[in-house]
Amino acid sequence: MSDTIARFRRLVWRSVIGKGPRSVAGQVFLLQAALVVLLVLCAVLALVLQSERDTGAEARRRSIAVAQTFAHAPGVLQALKAPQPSKILQPLTEAGRRSAGVDFIVVMNTKGIRYTHPLPSKIGQRFVGQIAPSLAGKVYTEEVHGPLGHEEQATVPVYDTHHHVTALVSAGLKVKNVTSEVNHQLPIILTTGAAALVLSTGGTALVGRRLRRQTHSLAPDEMTRMYQHHDTVLHSVREGVLIVDDDGQLLLANDEGKRLLRLPAEAEGRHVSELPGLDPDTVELLSSGREATDEVLFAGERLLAVNQRPTDCAGGPRGTVVTLRDTTELQALSGRAEVARERLKLLYDAGVCIGTSLDVARTAEELVRVAVPRFADFVTVDLSDAVLHGEEPARTATDLRRIAVYGIRDDHPLYEKGRLIDFLPSTPQARGYGSGHSELVTDLSMADGWRAQDEQRTQEVLDYGIQSLIVAPIRARGVVLGMANFYRAKRDPFDEEDLSLAEELVARAAVSIDNARRYTREHTLAVTLQRSLLPRALPEQSALDVAYRYLPAQSGVSGDWFDVIPLSGSRVALAVGDVVGHGLHAAATMGRLRTAVHNFSTLDLPPDELLSHVDDLVGRIDQDEACSETAGEIVGATCLYAIYDPVTRRCAMARAGHLAPALVHPDGSVTFPDLPAGPPLGLGGMPFQTAELEIPEGTQLVLYTDGLIEDRRRDLDEGMELLRQALAGHPDRSPDASCQAVLDELLPHGPKDDVALLVARTRALTPAQIAEWDVPRDPAAVSGMRLAVSERLEEWGLAELGFGMELVLSELVTNAIRYGTDPIHLRLIRDRTLIIEVADGSSTSPHLRYAGTTDEGGRGLFLVQQMTERWGTRYSPQGKVIWAEMPLRQQFPDLSLGL
Repeated sequence: MSDTIARFRRLVWRSVIGKGPRSVAGQVFLLQAALVVLLVLCAVLALVLQSERDTGAEARRRSIAVAQTFAHAPGVLQALKAPQPSKILQPLTEAGRRSAGVDFIVVMNTKGIRYTHPLPSKIGQRFVGQIAPSLAGKVYTEEVHGPLGHEEQATVPVYDTHHHVTALVSAGLKVKNVTSEVNHQLPIILTTGAAALVLSTGGTALVGRRLRRQTHSLAPDEMTRMYQHHDTVLHSVREGVLIVDDDGQLLLANDEGKRLLRLPAEAEGRHVSELPGLDPDTVELLSSGREATDEVLFAGERLLAVNQRPTDCAGGPRGTVVTLRDTTELQALSGRAEVARERLKLLYDAGVCIGTSLDVARTAEELVRVAVPRFADFVTVDLSDAVLHGEEPARTATDLRRIAVYGIRDDHPLYEKGRLIDFLPSTPQARGYGSGHSELVTDLSMADGWRAQDEQRTQEVLDYGIQSLIVAPIRARGVVLGMANFYRAKRDPFDEEDLSLAEELVARAAVSIDNARRYTREHTLAVTLQRSLLPRALPEQSALDVAYRYLPAQSGVSGDWFDVIPLSGSRVALAVGDVVGHGLHAAATMGRLRTAVHNFSTLDLPPDELLSHVDDLVGRIDQDEACSETAGEIVGATCLYAIYDPVTRRCAMARAGHLAPALVHPDGSVTFPDLPAGPPLGLGGMPFQTAELEIPEGTQLVLYTDGLIEDRRRDLDEGMELLRQALAGHPDRSPDASCQAVLDELLPHGPKDDVALLVARTRALTPAQIAEWDVPRDPAAVSGMRLAVSERLEEWGLAELGFGMELVLSELVTNAIRYGTDPIHLRLIRDRTLIIEVADGSSTSPHLRYAGTTDEGGRGLFLVQQMTERWGTRYSPQGKVIWAEMPLRQQFPDLSLGL
C-alpha cells in the first residue's frame, strides 16, 4: 500500500512540476522585458523624430527672421538704387550672416539675379529656388540643392516706398548643419532611454521573483500536509476511484473502488484483464480508454454507474480516471420516480394546453385530450346547462350537459356528447356534485348506486371492459360548475394517488372554465346591449336604398355603430362611428354617442356643427369618468356624419378622426373623396369642416369602421385597395349584395374587431315631384300662393289636402312676410308625405305658444301643428327654412283646444 502511495505521489509531482523547461514566471518575465524594450525603443525613436522636426522648424523660423530683418534694414533700398549694389550689399550680407548664425544671405533683383552670395563667384548668376511666391508678396520656404549643397532657405520680398516689390532677400542654412544639431541631442536621448530600460527591467524582475515565490516555493511541511489531505480524501469518499494507464495497467484504486469491484490487495500494477472477479463488460470499458458517462455495469449483485475520462487533456501522461457509484438502491426507486416524472409532465402539459381560449366547450375538450391515454382510457366532462350560457350553475346534478367525450376508441357505450343528463342521487356524480368532493370507484361492477342510473347502459359499459372510475367536481371560487369523469378499462384500476392527480388536473381546468363562463356572460351581455343600442330596423325614406352589416368581434364587442336618420325636406343623414375599447363600457358609451347624434340631428344642424356638439359631449364624458371609479377608461371615438338631399343630389359630409367613405359611381369606378380630416371626438380645440359633393343618382355611398380594412397582416393602404377592388365594376349590384361581397373579400375568416358597414344607393326626386315659387314680400301675395298651390295639388291628385295645406301655407307665408326678410321662397315636395318649405333671409325662429281666450293672435303655429305630422325650423347660410309635413291621406284634427 505504501509503494502505491509513493508511486501516486511521484505521478502527481511530475504532473505539477513537469510542465516544461521554463516556468510560468520566467515566461511572464520574458514577455514583460520584451514589452519594456519595445516601449523604450519606440519612445527613443519618437524623441529623435520630435527633436529633428523641432530643429528643422527652428531653422526655418531663423531663416525667415534673418531674411525679413535684412529686407527691412535701413539703407537696403538706397543700396539697391546704387549703380553697383553688390559693392554695398555684399559686406553687409556677410556681416549679417555671421552674426545671425545662418549659412547665407542672398539679395537678388526681381529676375532672380544675385547681388550678394557667400561665394563671390556666384554673384550675378541666377538664384536657385522659387521666386514667384515672393514676387507675389509672400514669404516662401523650401529645400534646394544650391551652390552650398542641400540647403533650407526662406525668400522674402523687399518693398519700395510705393509698396512695390523691388528686390528679394533669401536666407538659410545647410541641411547638414541642421542635422548636426539633432546629433548633439542623441546622447542625451539614448542615455535617458537606457536609464528607463534599466529601471523597467528591474521592476519586471521584481514582479517575476514575486510570482515565482507565490507559485513554487512551498515549504516541506506544507507539501506533506497537502499529500496527507489528498490521501484522506481519496480513501474516505464513498465513490470508487481508479487510474488506468494507456496500456490497461491499473495504477491506483482507492478503498471504495476495491470494495465495489472486490479487487485483491495486490491489484495495483496488474493489467485489468488479469484482475479476478471483473465482469467482461467492465474489463472491456477499462481497457478501451474511451469516455463514458453514467454507464451501468454489473459487479456481482451490484449495479454500478461508471464514469471514465482521459488524463492527458492537460498534457499529462496518457491514461484514464474512472469513478464508480453504487446505484443498486437507486434502481429500486427508479420505477416510482418514472411514474412521478410522468405525472409531473402530465400536470405541466395540462397547464400549457388547458385554457388556451375563453370558450367553455373548447376548454373542456382540452382537458379530456390531455388526460387520454396518459392517465385514463376515457374521459367525459359534464357541465351545468346554465354554465354554457354564462349563468350560475344549478344546485343539483339534474341538468348536466355532456360537452366533451374522448377515449382510446370511438365505439364506447358512454353517453354521447351534447346529451342532457339527470344523475340520480345514488350515483357518484350526484354525490360529488352535491358535496364538492371527488369520488373514487375502483370496481364499477360492485357499485350498485352507479348501476341504478341506467341498468342497460351500465351493463354495456361493464361488458365493454371499463372497470374503474374517478368523479372529480369542477369547482372554482367555491362553486361547482360540473363534473369530470375518468374511466379505465383493461389496466390497473385507479388508486388514491390517481385520485389526487385527477383533482389537480380538474383544478387547473376549473379556473379556465369559470373564466370562460364569466367571459361568455359578459360577452353575451355586451352583445345584447350593443345590438339593443343599434338600429333594429331601417326607417322608411325615399332618398336612399340602404343595406348594412354589423359583425361583433370574435373576442368581444366594442363601440362600433351606425345610424340612418330621416331629416326634413326628404333628406337623410347617415352616421358611422367607433368608440375605442371593448366590453360593456364601450358598448354603453356607443349608445350614449348614438343617442346624442340622433338628438342633435333633429336640430337640422350641418355636419360640422353636429360633430362639434358631440365633441363637447365626449369631452364632458371624459371629465366625468376621470373623476369616477372608471378612471383610466377615458373615451376616444371617431365619427362620420353625412346628409344627402335627393332634391339637389348634394351630399354634405364631415368626419372626426374617421376613415373617408367610398363612392361607387354609376360607371362602376370607385373613389375615396378627400374630406377634411378632423380630430377624434373628445380632443377639442380643432374645428370640423364640411365638404359638399354633387352625387349622380345611382351612386353608392359606402361607410364603414376601421375593423373592416385594418389588420395586423396588412397595411391600411392595402385594406383600402381591397375594398376598392370588392366594390369596383358592379354599379348595378344591390346594396345588400355589395355588403356581402365586401365582407367575403376583406373578412373571409371573420372579423378580429367589430365591423359596421353601411351601403346606400342614392335616389333623386324628379322635377314633377317638386314645385317652387318666389314670394313677393306683400301680404296680398298670400292669396296668389294659395291658388298656385291648390292647382299643383290638383295636378298631383291631392286635391283633398287643399284645405289643410292652404291653412298651413297661409300661416307660414304670412309669418315670413311679416317677420322675415327677403328673399322669400316657397317649395312644395311630394314624397312619402307632402312637404311645404318657406324660406326667408332672417334667422329668427317662430315659437309655438298657447293663446289665451281673449288673445287676438298666437294660434297660427298651433293650427300648423294640428294640421301636420311634424314641423320645424332649419337654418342655412342664407337664413332659415320653416317646414311642415302632411300625410298624403286627409286627416281631420280636433281644433277645439285653445280656440
